[in-house]
Amino acid sequence: MNEHDLIQELMNRDEETFRSLVDQFQVPVYNTILGLVQSEPDAEDLAQEVFIQVFRSIHQFKGESKLSTWIYRIATTKSIDFLRSKKSKKRFAFLYRLGSPGEHQDLAITDFHHPGVVSERKEQAAQLFQAIAQLPDNQKTAFILTRIEHLPHAAVADIMGITIPAVESLLHRGRVNLKKIFEKKT
Repeated sequence: MNEHDLIQELMNRDEETFRSLVDQFQVPVYNTILGLVQSEPDAEDLAQEVFIQVFRSIHQFKGESKLSTWIYRIATTKSIDFLRSKKSKKRFAFLYRLGSPGEHQDLAITDFHHPGVVSERKEQAAQLFQAIAQLPDNQKTAFILTRIEHLPHAAVADIMGITIPAVESLLHRGRVNLKKIFEKKT
């Protein structure tokens, strides 16, 4: 089935087509979200939210990009919104703890294992993901999509709504920032 027919079937609320779409994109969407939020339970929840949104808003898909690009855009947007909300909650929890010490725990990123990492490199990967978590959202997104999910720069540009040179610039700045983060640790 070509993409146009697939979209038409989704717009007609064909459940079999939707299941097929989920089967096709479930792993890459989950892995992308996991790379960004670095929490398996949160990544599972957000991946479900992505597909719910795809199902509910397929009529809003304009066809200006590939369907996969639109799905990745929803996944990265939901992930970034989640991280921003988590940062806001973390700040609020810190302020709250100042008034009530010992009543709330930190909302820190927990250790996790990305499925794309070979077991003997898990420790190095954990350090890399901790460093990636410290990058600004746009650098983090560009880095995860290109270096972890191995998407081409053109696809990342479409997903992020920026130009290819902007993606390359974000990657360069991200590498520079990662180098600074690792230099501070040594």
